[in-house]
Amino acid sequence: MENKTIARTLRLLSQLMELHNENPFKVKSVANAAFKVDKLPYPIAPKSLDEIEQVDGLGKSIASKIWELVHSNTIEDLSDLLKQTPPGIVEMMKIKGLGPKKILVIWKDLGIESVGELYYACNENRLIEAKGFGLKTQEEIKKTIEFNMASNGRFLYAQVESFAEAILERIKAEIQPEFACLTGQYRRRAEIIDSIDLLLVKELNNTILAKLESWDLKDLQVLENQINCQTEQGIKIKLSFVKKAELGWELISQTGNPEHVETLRAMLKGSDVSGKSEEEIYELAGLPFIEPELREGNGEFKLAESNSLPDLIQYSDLKGSLHNHSTWSDGIHTLEEMALFCKNDLKLEYFGICDHSKSAFYANGLNETRLAAQQREIDELNKKLSPFRIFKGIESDILYDGSLDYSNDVLASFDFVVASVHSILNMNEEKATERLIKAIENPYTTILGHPTGRLLLSRSGYPIDHKKVIDACAENQVIIEINANPLRLDLDWRWHQYAISKGVLLSINPDAHRKEGFNDMKYGTFVARKGGLSKENCLNAMNLDQISILFEQKKKKQKL
Repeated sequence: MENKTIARTLRLLSQLMELHNENPFKVKSVANAAFKVDKLPYPIAPKSLDEIEQVDGLGKSIASKIWELVHSNTIEDLSDLLKQTPPGIVEMMKIKGLGPKKILVIWKDLGIESVGELYYACNENRLIEAKGFGLKTQEEIKKTIEFNMASNGRFLYAQVESFAEAILERIKAEIQPEFACLTGQYRRRAEIIDSIDLLLVKELNNTILAKLESWDLKDLQVLENQINCQTEQGIKIKLSFVKKAELGWELISQTGNPEHVETLRAMLKGSDVSGKSEEEIYELAGLPFIEPELREGNGEFKLAESNSLPDLIQYSDLKGSLHNHSTWSDGIHTLEEMALFCKNDLKLEYFGICDHSKSAFYANGLNETRLAAQQREIDELNKKLSPFRIFKGIESDILYDGSLDYSNDVLASFDFVVASVHSILNMNEEKATERLIKAIENPYTTILGHPTGRLLLSRSGYPIDHKKVIDACAENQVIIEINANPLRLDLDWRWHQYAISKGVLLSINPDAHRKEGFNDMKYGTFVARKGGLSKENCLNAMNLDQISILFEQKKKKQKL
């Protein structure tokens, strides 16, 4: 066992000891020993216990721990502390700038137990007001987590969007192909991107290769009519060079996933596709044009053959924004600032405020007194901003047993209620499903928020029986949220068609905690299109009169 491994283990022990509030003198002793072992000019593992005890700065207690580690690959004290510590907390200790004191605040005060949850909290600006933190520290933590994510070679769509569009424009300007287009996962608007794929109508030559070599790219590999490379940040890039006559088929084959492409190939039965456009190739197979987002082998051919392909929703179809936060809970901008941004900048007809409920102590949730004050402010703003409308909403925590935060009298004061799970995420599928269904059956629930609680590339969602949950929403006329935050995009697009088939409305909600957060509705629209959502099936594609009637009808049923 190398000295660095021993030192690293002792360092972890000292951090966990401090985290669990053990004797500070013992903590310092172990930390100092870690430093000493790391700097030793000779290996310590082959030494006898007596010899280790004689090493300056160690002593009998530390020496025995080192001896135990070398001969059993563990330290009992460390094993005991690890059992008391969530794995995600241990993982956080690898983040630069996070010592035990800060991690203790994150864990105990904010209720965060994984790196994924920490990253989401940074996006929600939840760390700014925490003891020992601030905006600068929060941004440093966020950048470190993003760097670690990138080292895995996978990225959220939103993380690579600006780069993908920029490299496409640079190719058009400097390589000047006859045609250039982004394909692959990016063109399908996949929620997670493994590579940026581009298709160029141009012959690959040495001039192009020399041009690419002058860019900030590495690991260039030249194949037949293809170049693979990646950026310093770890984004993989594939450039394919084709003839103009091949363009239509190559756009299809390099955009759709393998299942989609092979199904279409079989339907073409060897037909000549040379010189034909995408639209003409689908027509040759006896099909209407299938939008790029749908080319996932997820039932799109069945819809196409029955002439049932949806008219996919557009960002411009959205008339309002629901599920948003303000400074009343954990938002950055005031209620009025958020509303004015929706009214003046986005030209929307309405805005739904859904600050956190009282159980969300970590997010400055509203008790009944503060809630009443907020609703008075909403009444005043509605007079001031008319005909624009602020709807009184709440993101009510779904408690352990499936009940909602607040009494029925308080819940009845809202225009709409978004019910969401934020705590106790380790239930099995049966319990988690029962919990959601009980919340769905509550007559005050209007929208089920981020149904699985997932954080893409960071935290798997809690297991649920999607069909049972969607069926319950259909039975109780509860809308399901498509949380548009690029980290969530939950409800997953693979379940949109099932929800639509059951008559369940979906709502593209940004979960915005600042004005800039409203822009996430674009990503929610992208993923809604992947799921086959049309404006007729989308709650916030309704105009102000339509959604007002829907909310009023819901409130009337609550009184029955």
